[in-house]
Amino acid sequence: MVGGAAPARGMDTGSPGACPADASGREAAHALSRRAPTGLPTQPRVVNVSPLLRELILRLMELPAEATAHGAGARLVAVLLDELHEGPTLPLHLPEPDDPALQRICAALRDDPANRDNLATWGRTVGASPRTLARRFQAQTGMGFAAWRQQARLLAALPMLAEGRPVTAVSQEVGYESPSAFIAAFRRSLGVSPGRYFSRQAGGG
Repeated sequence: MVGGAAPARGMDTGSPGACPADASGREAAHALSRRAPTGLPTQPRVVNVSPLLRELILRLMELPAEATAHGAGARLVAVLLDELHEGPTLPLHLPEPDDPALQRICAALRDDPANRDNLATWGRTVGASPRTLARRFQAQTGMGFAAWRQQARLLAALPMLAEGRPVTAVSQEVGYESPSAFIAAFRRSLGVSPGRYFSRQAGGG
């Protein structure tokens, strides 16, 4: 967390290997894992950061880890964990593969969501056939390469949209050929358009 910036509206609560929504989400997830190591959800999930959850996370990140073991700090952690377990989740998640070649690809796509290399190109980079990579992606993440990349792009887009950046600019930055293609993908995954999603968040519903 830099300069008191709020976490993104989507945060992955998984293990350190999970793919967070953005850098703020990464720091928040790390802070939670240190202060509530036994209470976090056992399966990685992207949670919707409500105003209450946002303030709880910001307050928690101000406290040293030892201050959350008892007293007011422990009560703060308990409320936060209730919010994580009971609050709504986003249908966006990036499972992390075990295969080193796939991890290399995933890391590159998270760093540059606009990357459009196909599996044939990646195969030449990591020394595996496209068919092998496709099979491993499906087996280790439960989704195909194209679906995984789309999830990565949408997760990268969420904090940009939350900052009020135009859909046109965001869609281009995360690799979509047009704003309409981005909006269609967003709607398929989240059920509403980006504008509707963030207006609903602003209204608390």
